[in-house]
Amino acid sequence: MAIYVVQAGDSVDTIAQNTGVAVEDIIFANQLLYPYRLALGQALWLPEEQNEPEFGRTINTNGYAYPFIDEYVLAQSLPYLSSLSIFSYGFTPQGELVPPSFWSDEPLIAAALAAHTRPVLTLTPFGPDGMFNNNLISQVLADDAARTRLNTEIVSVMQAKGYLGLDVDFEYIYAEDRDSFTAWVGELAEAMHANGFTISVAVAPKTYAGQPGLLYEGQDYAALGALVDYVLVMTYEWGYTYSEPMPIAPLNWVRRVVEYAVTEIPAEKIDLGIANYAYDWTLPYVKGETAARSFGIVEAMQQAAEVGAEIMFDEEAYSPYYNYTAGGVEHEVWFEDVRSLSGKLALIDEFGLHGGGWWQIMRLFRAGWLTLVSKFSVAKGDF
Repeated sequence: MAIYVVQAGDSVDTIAQNTGVAVEDIIFANQLLYPYRLALGQALWLPEEQNEPEFGRTINTNGYAYPFIDEYVLAQSLPYLSSLSIFSYGFTPQGELVPPSFWSDEPLIAAALAAHTRPVLTLTPFGPDGMFNNNLISQVLADDAARTRLNTEIVSVMQAKGYLGLDVDFEYIYAEDRDSFTAWVGELAEAMHANGFTISVAVAPKTYAGQPGLLYEGQDYAALGALVDYVLVMTYEWGYTYSEPMPIAPLNWVRRVVEYAVTEIPAEKIDLGIANYAYDWTLPYVKGETAARSFGIVEAMQQAAEVGAEIMFDEEAYSPYYNYTAGGVEHEVWFEDVRSLSGKLALIDEFGLHGGGWWQIMRLFRAGWLTLVSKFSVAKGDF
């Protein structure tokens, strides 16, 4: 295995001596910072010579990015991506398309095309104020003229800017809008296919058809899956900003979602959502008051090393976590690492899924990309 879990007494030098992997390669692959502290229980990726990916197949990979992504992070990530979903375009109640605020998406489109990665326009129900608004969904669905205008503007912008795909990323669709939303996705799919574009839709992580709740009731897995080219199942955010401390993407729950999803959507259309971040909660948790801090996976491991925390691994959730105290306040951190990622990638292979969708790629996790290409080849286009 290329994954090494740090033991008591380990250092980068001793790990290099015992495994035969060069010190500089361990440092680079795991983005270690001088003086290269390691946390007990930390999972490291050890580069190794490899002729073929473990699963012997090619998958599609997608990553979401805001237009203000760091150029270096983008350049380091694009070789591992089949498509880049640029986040995001919104719209007005009148059907006017609203571009990302303050930052141009054109540099990302150009970089994606140069890397043979498909640039994808991400559409969200963000109004002109840049805020999520699920009432906006209802307004446009009920207005034929607004919806027609929006469909036309989407195609026009995609043609003008060089986009090759559309991703419809809507959450909290009202139950009464379910069929209207599905019909609209059908309209968009017809427009996309007529102009040579692909279309995908993001859906909440349901485990059964009649699952109650605003997050689930407005999305028809089977109907949407029949209309679009790909479906991203958002298998993350069990642990989220305002939840109690818990795994972000517990593998046992992710499996349950996939087991249901493949009964409604062809497996070859499904992209598994993959979380690329960590959450840090203060303790004790107080519902309605405690808000977790979101930060990067690499930063989470650096923090554990700096404060002397031992990283534990929940075998059922297949997720790493640790606790520490700072300024007299207790903290609990859950994140993803190369072990938990390997579990998600194994699910992709087991169920024959289309690929994976990374939310999001704003922070570089190089060991994660190296884990990906040790398991699969990544599909690239000829643009």
